[in-house]
Amino acid sequence: MSTLSASPIVAAAGGSFLLETRTPAEVFTPEDLNEEQRQIAATAAQFAREEILPAAAAIEAKEPGVMQALLHKAGELGFASVDIPEEYGGMGMDKTTSTLVTDHLAVLASFSTAFGAHIGIATLPLVWYGTEEQKQRYLPRLASGEWIGGYGLSEASSGSDAMNIRARATLSADGSYYTLNGEKMWITNCGIASLYTVFAKIDGEKFSAFLIERDTPGLTVGAEEHKLGIHGSSTCPLVLDGCRIPAANLLGEAGKGHHIAFNVLNVGRFKLGVACIGGARHALGHMIRYAKERHAFGKPIAEFGLIQRKISSSATRLYAAESMAYRTVGMIDAALAQLTPEQAHAPREIQRRIEEYAVECSILKVYGSEMLTLVADELIATMGGYGYVEEYPAERFYRDARINRIFEGTNEINRLIITGWLMKRALSGQLPLLGAIKKLMDEVMQPPSFDAGADAGELLAREAEVLAAAKKMALFAAGVASQRFMTALQDEQEVMADLADIITQVYGLESALLRARKLAVSGKGSAEGAAAMTGLLADETIALAEQAARRVLAACGEGDLLRTQLAILRRLARFTPADAVGLSRTVARHSIQLERYPL
Repeated sequence: MSTLSASPIVAAAGGSFLLETRTPAEVFTPEDLNEEQRQIAATAAQFAREEILPAAAAIEAKEPGVMQALLHKAGELGFASVDIPEEYGGMGMDKTTSTLVTDHLAVLASFSTAFGAHIGIATLPLVWYGTEEQKQRYLPRLASGEWIGGYGLSEASSGSDAMNIRARATLSADGSYYTLNGEKMWITNCGIASLYTVFAKIDGEKFSAFLIERDTPGLTVGAEEHKLGIHGSSTCPLVLDGCRIPAANLLGEAGKGHHIAFNVLNVGRFKLGVACIGGARHALGHMIRYAKERHAFGKPIAEFGLIQRKISSSATRLYAAESMAYRTVGMIDAALAQLTPEQAHAPREIQRRIEEYAVECSILKVYGSEMLTLVADELIATMGGYGYVEEYPAERFYRDARINRIFEGTNEINRLIITGWLMKRALSGQLPLLGAIKKLMDEVMQPPSFDAGADAGELLAREAEVLAAAKKMALFAAGVASQRFMTALQDEQEVMADLADIITQVYGLESALLRARKLAVSGKGSAEGAAAMTGLLADETIALAEQAARRVLAACGEGDLLRTQLAILRRLARFTPADAVGLSRTVARHSIQLERYPL
């Protein structure tokens, strides 16, 4: 597996962005890609342009064999094998390269969904938990695209509540085989898959995972679901009726299936956020080209300020998501680079290093999926009536975008994970969050000092001050909520979600700020465009963070105490707004000149 061993990128502790300050050199950005990675990204983009997009109509119509052929061709080019070790027919490359493939193939949501499920939740459980015999038998076929994988966890009565599944597995008296009964729902690739990872409870108690081949007696693939979006991806139920499989097809340990289910979802969430970035970049290109071609009142609508605002707001959110994604994968690769040669061949150790960034993965999933929804909506708004008819791709972008906020854990569930994961780490002492909260609570209760904050001569000094204030808001709101609810905070879902939104805004703004500063020094890309987008993000971050913090405080107190806390919040939120109109026009100008996302 190639690594970033010579890189200065820091494998910071997961969630430490709330407490620590990083320098631009310590974070990975898309501008840091090496030549091999750039070539792979270009090859993936070419495949998307020359193979996926020309087949879009056939894919959406579910013409027989089209999706399978494209997935097989992607496998032949090595796209499906990046995360599979070389000894099992894979390429065993770094996670940044894997991210690039997902990013640049995400031009059509139906294909992106099928591909993402295949290389992620359908393949990684085998890579991480499979026996040697299981890996030798199945991974080469999955790597080549000869076989497509499916993943059966959800049931009609247990979507987000995954541990409440009803599917049962019974071990034979002689211990040679399991018999499975039950029904699985909403399985991506179900109609075209040759291998399924299916979860069931042994004797109704031990939550476990099993590998089931398509032609196994007692396994029935149900009818295709007729969905709002991603029409071209296969989604079917899977019926298990006396389905008998060899005992050797148990994946991992009996009763330990939750480790497989939840750990693989961290990568699934990250990759989904990355796919949303690729989709949004493609949609933004449509938006800009249409705005340049469409004339009204004697000139292209791209010259109108409110159209430019749609372009700039889309580009800005995309910039934040992209910066978070590559920063996160940079930390993952830096952590994997620290493995000893023995550990590098231990899948469980690799999985544990990735799990360290579970909170960043959930943040990216939430932010990326909601960013894509915004871009799809602005695309339709830019195109007007044309955007609402099926002849143009805008309506497909809009329909397809909605599913991203549902699968890989709903955004509601992921918001609870973000806050819950951080608080759990704080209570266990793995993250010094409680000490930071106490220090801040003591600080904010003192009369305000007139500290100038960031050095006024520092690049993007205003944005750095906003970031510092947003971090303080996150800690202050978390401290107030912790004091009010103690261990019962986990039951206050609205408060947990508001805290998650502040935390998400912090990670997004800091990632954007560090990247903008790095661009200014390196001279790569558009430093002016990155600075303008960071400025827009700063204003948005402080506004959203203050609003969410205000809701948290109001849910935790009343009377004089609440008034005091709100006064502290107002002090933290005091900042000088940027010229958002001017920044928006700068971002739009760069985007329109390039006819695409400006970085």
